Amino acid sequence: MRKKKAIINVIAAVVLQIITIICGFIVPKLIITNFGSNVNGLLNSIVQFLAYITLLESGFGPVVKSILYKPIANKNKDEIQRILKTTEKFFKKIAAIFLIYIVGLCIFLPFTLSKEFDTGFTLSLVIIIAISTFAEYYFGMTYKIYLQSEQKNYVISIVHAITLILNTITVIILIKLGANIQIIKLFSSIIFILRPVLINIYVKKKFNINLKGADENYKIKQKWDGLAQHIAYVVHTNTDVVLLTLCCKNISEVSVYSVYLMVINKIKDIVKSFTGGIDATFGDMIAKEEKKSLKKNFEKYEVIYLTIATILFSTTMFLIIPFVSVYTKEIKDVNYIRPVFAYIIVIAEFISTIRQPYNDLVKTAGHFKETQIGAWIETISNILISVILVWNFGIIGVAIGTLIAMTIRTIEFIYHCSKYILNRSIWNTLKKILVIIFELLIITIIMNLIPNIQILNYYNWIIQGIIVFSISSIVVLCINFFLYKDIIIKKHKVS
Repeated sequence: MRKKKAIINVIAAVVLQIITIICGFIVPKLIITNFGSNVNGLLNSIVQFLAYITLLESGFGPVVKSILYKPIANKNKDEIQRILKTTEKFFKKIAAIFLIYIVGLCIFLPFTLSKEFDTGFTLSLVIIIAISTFAEYYFGMTYKIYLQSEQKNYVISIVHAITLILNTITVIILIKLGANIQIIKLFSSIIFILRPVLINIYVKKKFNINLKGADENYKIKQKWDGLAQHIAYVVHTNTDVVLLTLCCKNISEVSVYSVYLMVINKIKDIVKSFTGGIDATFGDMIAKEEKKSLKKNFEKYEVIYLTIATILFSTTMFLIIPFVSVYTKEIKDVNYIRPVFAYIIVIAEFISTIRQPYNDLVKTAGHFKETQIGAWIETISNILISVILVWNFGIIGVAIGTLIAMTIRTIEFIYHCSKYILNRSIWNTLKKILVIIFELLIITIIMNLIPNIQILNYYNWIIQGIIVFSISSIVVLCINFFLYKDIIIKKHKVS
């Protein structure tokens, strides 16, 4: 049953990512083309500042998921409802505080983001973009966490896919009609409100969840340890854009950063889509103390995940600059071709992607307190290095800070999982990473030996993409099959 759920979740997640990629490239391009890089930079800066409200979430979500696995496995509905009631109460408080936070942003941001826009323009966008975030916390976050714990991520994927398609169609129509950016973002926010509302309705009807009479004072352990982890994560992931907003003279630098991260994040999401719901599967094993099964199945999953990640990120390394050159060909208000920045940020995000299985396992096992020091080291090192380098190196400086910080945190996750959860040598994973480095070197050598296609349009880029992807796939699959054949082929029992 666990295997079936995991497969359904992965398929749904992959389909969602395909839709996300298509929609994710269409909407930003339309905004940049019709409203300019500065407006796109402003929108991305507002989104990043709004993301800091998740500090108040206190890392609550992963902690709740880790304690839901056991009552779900034991079908203890009363305990499930007590946990969800306490969670719902917490998130409604977050929603209320969020309203106060918005008022603060409305006072602060117009004087911080850019002198190019009047106060009313900036304020209206802050309020409009914040609407869907408020709805997420007030209506849907509790039930989203429950679905993830129930290994029903596919429901979330379906809802997200529908709203993404609706939003993209709406944006295209409104731009054709000549609507301003405020109207466009307002309609987007209204569409995204459907996500938490639909998830709320589905859970209540499907699982007959009724929280009205449930005890709302359930004691959730480790929430403060989850707080430390989450604050560090939010600060770390938003450092680059915030520093570029505050330290660079032109907010269009944020637009440049966002275009590259848009591409890279789509690749990360594709890789992560193959993990859809797998953390809940491992959570079920941990809850039932199936240690041997956990260790064997995790290693198989680890090899498959790293194989996919290596193929996609090695392909991205050689295709991201050509893609951005075609994607921004008609945009002349800022230079989007930044090769050094591109290579550094791709490597940094690849390292971040590599750690995802270990990160998920740490959260699933509830080891928040044990790994919180590493979270703070990552955050502080990213901020310090980026602040030092951004003044002289700009966008490249923040990328270097991200690269160093992510490397430190990835090593810490691998060490902790190996020693305290899987009870195996850290060299088991480090050898796999050395193999990845070797594969990247082989791919680079081959790419330098073959003639490059002159990329003038998307057709040329697709042809080059097929070539690069084929080379990466052949190299990685051949080497990994030779080295990990026993792990990949050996059948592990999964209920």
